[in-house]
Amino acid sequence: MALVFLSPFSVSAQIGNYLGDESDLYAATKQMNQFFRRFNHEEDKLGNKFDPSSKEFRNNADRKEYINILFDGQNKAVPQNVKDDFVNQVTNSANPTFLEFHGGDWFAEVTTRFVYEGREQDLTLFMKLQEEKVGSKWVISNVYFEPFAKIMGKDIQDPTKFLHPLSHELDFMNLRKIFDEPQKLKEVKNYVEANHKTDYVSLFLYEVARNALQFKTVTNVKFHFFQIDNWYLEVSRFNRGGYNNGWLISNLARITPQNKDVLLNYIYSNGN
Repeated sequence: MALVFLSPFSVSAQIGNYLGDESDLYAATKQMNQFFRRFNHEEDKLGNKFDPSSKEFRNNADRKEYINILFDGQNKAVPQNVKDDFVNQVTNSANPTFLEFHGGDWFAEVTTRFVYEGREQDLTLFMKLQEEKVGSKWVISNVYFEPFAKIMGKDIQDPTKFLHPLSHELDFMNLRKIFDEPQKLKEVKNYVEANHKTDYVSLFLYEVARNALQFKTVTNVKFHFFQIDNWYLEVSRFNRGGYNNGWLISNLARITPQNKDVLLNYIYSNGN
């Protein structure tokens, strides 16, 4: 996975040129909604929204300059030509691409702290916008919690573990061999249907319902975008001095339809 690079000096220079003497006041992208507007060039340097009928609204020439200052300037892992390819694609005059708040294919990764088994532990909630008849709302779509992962393991079965096809003639009393020995309880997954997938959301809801998980706080938020064809971008918040702060593109990678699922699995498993 690649990370976009702009040197901190060049980013500061671009921001200063674009925003003028008041750049220190206006450079920070303070809210995600503002990130959308800046990426799409829907507001001016002071944060005033453009009239959709104006020539400035979603102006591609200005977008190209504006998008360049929305990258985390301290990332050093991606060649400049990769960033240029991305910017050129989304600002293509014949077929420009914009980020849409209600466009789907983006979600939040929310790192939280819960008390579980007597101590505070990190738990990641993946949240997406769900469209309703009137408006929309954020909902939990996936969960990653290391204690769940340790207990459940991978969704891989051992073909040598099975119940004989004539088990019904024994009234399934041979189920005893699965449940009688505590050390074998983690092997129960070998006896469920082959396409079963562990549902961490249901585990999470169960543990919350019995008060085994107690919410403490949110420690970090970032967003993952798959809206732009053949690209993945991550947006994170940076609280630091200088111009290059607020909500910025913290990660950028070319993707194909084939490796999109691989990347999603990587994100949902916290890289494990």
